[in-house]
Amino acid sequence: MSGRIPRQFIDDLLVRVDIVDIIDSHVPLKKTGSNYTARCPFHNEKSPSFNVNRNKQFYHCFGCSAGGNVISFLMDFNHLSFVEAIEELATVAGVEIPYENQTNFEPEAKNKLLDLQQLMAKVATFYVDQLKHHPQKKIAVDYLKGRGINGVIARDFMIGYAPDGWQILSPHFNTELLCEAGMLIFKNEQYYDRFRQRIMFPIRNKRGHVIGFGGRVLDDTQQPKYLNSPETPLFHKSNEVYGLYELLKKNPKPARILIVEGYMDVVTLAQFGIDYAVAALGTNLTTTQLQLLFRSVPEIILCFDGDRAGQEAAWKAMDAVFSVLNDNRQVRVLILPPTHDPDSLLREEGVEAFSQRIENAEMVSAYFFNHFTATLNLNSIEGRAKLAHQAKPYLLKLSDGFFKEMMLAKLQELSDFDVAPTLEKETAAAQMPRQNESQNVRYSLERRTLALLVQHPQLAEKLVANPIDWQLLDFSGIEIFKAIVQSICIERPATTAQLLEHYREKPEEKMLKALAFLPILVPEEGVEAEFTGALTRLLTQAKQTRLEKLQIQATTRDLTDQEKEILRDLSR
Repeated sequence: MSGRIPRQFIDDLLVRVDIVDIIDSHVPLKKTGSNYTARCPFHNEKSPSFNVNRNKQFYHCFGCSAGGNVISFLMDFNHLSFVEAIEELATVAGVEIPYENQTNFEPEAKNKLLDLQQLMAKVATFYVDQLKHHPQKKIAVDYLKGRGINGVIARDFMIGYAPDGWQILSPHFNTELLCEAGMLIFKNEQYYDRFRQRIMFPIRNKRGHVIGFGGRVLDDTQQPKYLNSPETPLFHKSNEVYGLYELLKKNPKPARILIVEGYMDVVTLAQFGIDYAVAALGTNLTTTQLQLLFRSVPEIILCFDGDRAGQEAAWKAMDAVFSVLNDNRQVRVLILPPTHDPDSLLREEGVEAFSQRIENAEMVSAYFFNHFTATLNLNSIEGRAKLAHQAKPYLLKLSDGFFKEMMLAKLQELSDFDVAPTLEKETAAAQMPRQNESQNVRYSLERRTLALLVQHPQLAEKLVANPIDWQLLDFSGIEIFKAIVQSICIERPATTAQLLEHYREKPEEKMLKALAFLPILVPEEGVEAEFTGALTRLLTQAKQTRLEKLQIQATTRDLTDQEKEILRDLSR
């Protein structure tokens, strides 16, 4: 990148992309009136308070007050910098960014996140070099050979080696940045390397940036066997998966993605030609991880080890799975035989047999109901009641559609009870308080008028045709009101999203976001008339206030010539 991004390009980009499509690819949305709703991805909630408006190209959460345009969403949801969010949108829109060269522009590389990215890339290269040249390299190389990892796969996944030593990295890199990137631990007034005597697996995000590491011990008697980078400004393990970058680099449009539990599973599978696997970084599978993967494929297969821990992890994953499923997405579940993981089973039975297991993986619907039928006595009323009670929370998470209806039908068949009316009542009851609450709120005339203009910037045409004489007016907050109105008239943004972008990181940004989703409750066809009426009333009141103030001032002091002229105009 050689310069800044032109403002006009950003405005054009916001017109090219649709916020509903972008957010829906991360968080499944449901059409509710003129808006789209979902449970907010930025805080925990049971009922949806997250709203997206296609006309305004703006989102807002009534629960936590998160809001903004599509750029803000990508920055917050994917933890991207502003430039990274623009680059991602440009990729979606299929356009190139025309960077400007400016001598007074401070390169983005000085941004702390970019500094950390550059550092992590260098550390990853350093670890690869240690695997090739360090005096202790033989133990690491022998371990990899023993696991059947060849040089090509080691290169593709940039596998490296962290030698045994407390301060291997510090002499070569900035200590402060190493600490912020999670590569050092500060203890007893000293910095120590977090990763020592381990095989190192760089964790790269979808864009190929090294954001963290996973380290595996060379001797299974050591604990912990796997060690991940901690949470850092770059790395949020619940938002990323291992191996996605490598997968998409080899095949940008895979038919499916296999989720496994370990780094070594991903690497081994890739070496044997099953190059569509990723790992969930040692955490419970999250909705964010699934949304990330569903942006690339329509089908995900969950592959879990056959031990008790693997089976428990598979069931825990259902919470996230049911939150993202819809009619266009498919999930299957593969539980391996006891004592096996993908690495060991693949080597024991061969690629063909393992691939057949993947083909025969159980549909999530069958897995879900089999989980209950295996443990509950459905011949009894009590067993069927438990089934309905335990299955209901998962079905509540599903987006409306054919899949949800069929799952409800299957539950009714097994439980002999129609749970659909119960679910509808619970959903309606959860949404009612917010709807009533928004209808009972009244807003000042100034706030309502400005909100109408912010939400419908095209109304600025009326103000351009009939300019406001600001010196005749007086009301609370007139200066900021005037500044925003004049900005809209000059910039002429096509949408609320464009307007908000002009005010990013400015003092007025917070207020504009609040105005952007102020519930006006006016049908689309009545917006222009409502704005004209509100503006007329506001101007009339503001002129009367100005007149009364000047009349009072005239009794206590001599008015200036300008004030006398204004008084005469207002008195006519």
